Amino acid sequence: MHFRKLGKTGLEISEIGFGTWAAGGSWGKTDDTEALRGLEVAADEGVNFFDTADVYGDGHAEELLKRAFSDRSDIYIASKFCRAGDIHDPASYTEESVRGWLEGTLRRLGRDTLDLYQIHCPPPEIIKEGSVFGVLDKLKQEGLIKSYGVSVETVEEGVASMQHDGVDVLQVIFNIFRQKPVQRLFPETQQKQVGILARVPLASGLLTGKFSQGHQFEADDHRSFNADGQAFNVGETFAGIPFETGVELSRRLEWIAEGRHSMSRAALRWVLEHEAVSSVIPGFKNEQQAMENIMAASVKGFTEEEMQRLQAFYEQEVHDLIRGVY
Repeated sequence: MHFRKLGKTGLEISEIGFGTWAAGGSWGKTDDTEALRGLEVAADEGVNFFDTADVYGDGHAEELLKRAFSDRSDIYIASKFCRAGDIHDPASYTEESVRGWLEGTLRRLGRDTLDLYQIHCPPPEIIKEGSVFGVLDKLKQEGLIKSYGVSVETVEEGVASMQHDGVDVLQVIFNIFRQKPVQRLFPETQQKQVGILARVPLASGLLTGKFSQGHQFEADDHRSFNADGQAFNVGETFAGIPFETGVELSRRLEWIAEGRHSMSRAALRWVLEHEAVSSVIPGFKNEQQAMENIMAASVKGFTEEEMQRLQAFYEQEVHDLIRGVY
């Protein structure tokens, strides 16, 4: 496993990290025993960074991390807040609210302090108004959090977040289907030494190449109930691309697996080709998926010609199909 700096936090984190949304819930059937085994195997293979949120399984993902790593001070954990309330209500970002959510997160994680606390995709008016960053500064001064950042939906939200000096990390949707951050956001994050966590790197599974047209997801899987943005931002599901279209597009990307074992390993490797990225954080449900993600760190990189080919594919074939503001 290779390690990269997480912005100005002082942390050196594994370039393959793990998101815990799928293990916590809203991705169909889960099994805690299998999820815990996946967490343990990941740590054994050198993964030292895990991202979660208080709304993943209503806190269940955080509880799983406690069960797996209660005695591991070498494991870094990031969590997120605000979506347990009304994200548009300024009251959701007061010191009382944020402190309450943080206390719940620390209790579920079994920790006294949190390595990274992120605002969970707040609307742009909250970022612009900015008082929540003063709250986070205070929590940092008290030692309850070591650093903070923002999980954003758009490049513009990321740029606006960096106007606040205390922001050390941005979490963004970034994959072969969603390349917009490369042109403007990444150069600014590098200049300001802000870390990048790349989420939805497999486009909710489209970039694994395992789905066929007509596939039916379970009712409690967001790939069913949020397929068209019915529950939250459409970009969080299939990177904003209609599922049937995404399946067809993924077929045209099968070549990336040549010499890299699988599409999923290749898709994660592509993310890591961008030096602005501190860590890519795919999800998992079990040991097999965890190992598949980890192996992406060891497959061969992409040539400049291949990178240009994928950029052209995005610009000419994908860009105009993405729904929502991004």
